[in-house]
Amino acid sequence: MKKKPIAEPIISPEILEMAKKSVEAERRPAQKACAVCGATSTPLTGPQSIDEEDLCWVCRRLKISAWRDSDQQLSAQE
Repeated sequence: MKKKPIAEPIISPEILEMAKKSVEAERRPAQKACAVCGATSTPLTGPQSIDEEDLCWVCRRLKISAWRDSDQQLSAQE
């Protein structure tokens, strides 16, 4: 029996590695449980993100509303 020749890869390893990295960027971030209600939450991205804040969108909106209400109460007391 003849030995089979070692086949060279069709796609260069550099291009293959670049393709793998580009796909990794498009994947969704891992989902965590909300610290308040336990529902699934997606971590925030961008400059405003806080790593410790694991809130679902409902709890995040309630938090923002509570801040807004407390700011209005403080301005009314002045």
